[in-house]
Amino acid sequence: MGLSLRDLQEALYFLVGHVLSRSAVNQVTLQVQKQLEGRRLVPLSKTPRIVVVDGVWVEIQATGDDFKLDRAGHLRQTRQAEERVILAALAVWEDGSYEILHYEIATAEGQAEWETFWEHLIERGLQAEAVEVVVSDGCLGLPKAMKRALPQAQQQRCITVRLSTHVEAHKVRGLDRYLSYQHLAETNEAGAKLKPEKAKRQRRFEIKSDAYKIYASKTEEQAQQALQQFIEKWQALEPKAIEIFQQDFELTLTFYQLDENLHRHVRTTNHLERLFREFRTKSDEIGAFPHETSCLTVFFLVVERDHAKHDRKAVAKDS
Repeated sequence: MGLSLRDLQEALYFLVGHVLSRSAVNQVTLQVQKQLEGRRLVPLSKTPRIVVVDGVWVEIQATGDDFKLDRAGHLRQTRQAEERVILAALAVWEDGSYEILHYEIATAEGQAEWETFWEHLIERGLQAEAVEVVVSDGCLGLPKAMKRALPQAQQQRCITVRLSTHVEAHKVRGLDRYLSYQHLAETNEAGAKLKPEKAKRQRRFEIKSDAYKIYASKTEEQAQQALQQFIEKWQALEPKAIEIFQQDFELTLTFYQLDENLHRHVRTTNHLERLFREFRTKSDEIGAFPHETSCLTVFFLVVERDHAKHDRKAVAKDS
């Protein structure tokens, strides 16, 4: 979970009454790694109609082709940190519950990587024709991979959450990149003069608020009407942002085909993003992982911890 060996020895002292040796702590981590492989690759007993997918980037040490002398004078291969991505899938069930379905490390988020990802899920028992909706960001390689692996599935583009340097922006927050700030307001509602930077913040807030209101519509028809009102209001002021916002807009409305109680779960990739944020907190403390297994182990622990939170809430609710 991002703790150093010394931190683990100190933390476990309060549980076992003495300081565990390095080898004893290593045995604990090896047991966790065994659980990782046992649970991560277990055959699937059922297939969800809705799958949310996304990726989180990490750094993992890799062995290079060059050699160098260490402090003891031994010749060793060089190691350097390389970027990798954990591709993850989350199942959303009919009652609104959700759980991590699969995750694996890849070198990129292209079509080939996503095709391999779906192949591995199908090998584990995923019924490809039963998947109806895949929620994702604007990753360019995913749609083509879906057509090959999931012939019945439609894409639901995420309408919000953070931007990533590795993929296209999510819909609403992606507006930031294309705002030109033409004809900014010079005063606020109270008539007080606005400084340029504050006027820009006000513009960003207003256009995003109006964009979010589109997706708060009860029906797809109402959402289309809200879009037209949005375009009429902002076209002259922010033409580039409005042009980009309309691209693939239909893909952000797929959620209207599902039951209303599922809308909040499928409009965005937020359920995965929340896990990714917790994982990044741990991975930032670690830096570059020494190997892929250590990276997957930490991700596995974050997932198991999240499941424990849901179980605790369910118990509290029942009691």
